[in-house]
Amino acid sequence: MKELEVSNDTSAFEVPAVLDEKGKLTDHCVRQALTMMDTHGLVILTNLLSAEEAHICLELMRQTIDDPDRDRCAFASETDNRYLRRDFCSLPSTPPVTRFAATLCQRLEGVYLEYSGRSRPLLEVATFTSYFGSSHQYIHRDPIGVISLFAAVEDVSDQQGGTVFVPGTHMYGGAENQHGGKAYALMELFRIKCNYRILWHNLKKLWRMRKDEVASLAPGELLDRVFSTKWDQHQPNLLRFVLGKNSHFSLRMLGLRTLWKLYRHRDDLNNLFSLVQTAPRKGTVILYRSDLLHAGPDNRLPHPRRFFGMSIARDIIEQKFWHDGYTPHATLTARPMCFGDLLDSPPLRAPSRARDRRLSSLVD
Repeated sequence: MKELEVSNDTSAFEVPAVLDEKGKLTDHCVRQALTMMDTHGLVILTNLLSAEEAHICLELMRQTIDDPDRDRCAFASETDNRYLRRDFCSLPSTPPVTRFAATLCQRLEGVYLEYSGRSRPLLEVATFTSYFGSSHQYIHRDPIGVISLFAAVEDVSDQQGGTVFVPGTHMYGGAENQHGGKAYALMELFRIKCNYRILWHNLKKLWRMRKDEVASLAPGELLDRVFSTKWDQHQPNLLRFVLGKNSHFSLRMLGLRTLWKLYRHRDDLNNLFSLVQTAPRKGTVILYRSDLLHAGPDNRLPHPRRFFGMSIARDIIEQKFWHDGYTPHATLTARPMCFGDLLDSPPLRAPSRARDRRLSSLVD
C-alpha cells in the first residue's frame, strides 16, 4: 500500500526450521525462535511443514469453507465475511484437524513451553481466507496472554495480504520504560498515524470498486462499509468514526493535543517503529504474541490468500475477553482442549517420513 511505508523484507525475523530425530525443532532452533519472540514479538519459521503437509492442511480448510453451515468468526471483518471478501471461519475439532494441530504443537513444543503450560486452553483453530476486494484491517492488538500461529498452506505474495506486524511493540513487564518511559504512548501515536492512512486507503479503494468489474460492489455493500450502524472494527465506517464508536480508530483520537504530539514526535515514530509485511512461502509458520501490533491487509490479487490459524493461551484469560478476539468452533466449545491434550496425541513421525512420505493418516 503506497500510503504506508511497509517493508517486505522479513529476513531479520526468520529461522530455518530444523527437526531432530523425534520430529521436533532442535534445541538450537528453539533458542533462536525464543530470542526472536522475546526481542521482536514474532518469529517466522521457514520450511516447518513439508509441501505435502501444507497440502493436507489446505484440503482440510477447503472442506470447511465449502460447508454452507460453517461457523463464521465473529471477532473481526464481519462485513468482509458477509460480502464474501474474507472467509474467517472456525475449523471443527474433527480427528484430522486435531491431529494436524497436534503435529504443529509437538513440532513447536520447545517454543510453546516457554510461554504456555500444559493446562492452557486451545482458544481457536481457524482458517483465514482473504479474497480480492477485502478491506485492510486497522493496526490493532489482540487480547493479551495468547500465542497465535499462522501457517502458509500456499505461497503468499505481498499483494495477497500477508499479515503486517510492527516488530518490538509487544507488551511485557517494564516495556513501557523504554524510549524514555514513553514507549506505550509512542506506540499508540504510531498506531493512530497508520490507521489514519488505512482509513483513506480503504475509502479510496471502495470508490474505485464501484466501477471495477472483477471486484464490483454488491448491492448495499458501500453503505454497509461506510455508513452502517453495525459493529465492525475494521471497516472505513465514517459514521462510527465520527461518533467515536470504533475503538481502533475514531475522530475522538484526533484531538489537537494528539495532532501536536504526532507532529512533535514524527521523527521518533519513523525511527523507532516500522511496518513489516509477511509474504511467506508454502510450509512457513509464523508465531507471534497476541499483544504485538499487527493487521490483516487487503488482498489486491484475484487469487485467494489462505492461512491456517491456531491460538493457545499463555495466561489465564477471562472467557468474555477470550471471545472478544477468538471464535472456537462449537465442537471445541462442547469439548474443550488444552495444550497438553495436543502434546499427548499420537507421536510424530520421524522427520524423514514426515517430509518424504504421504501423511495420509492425518486425513483418514
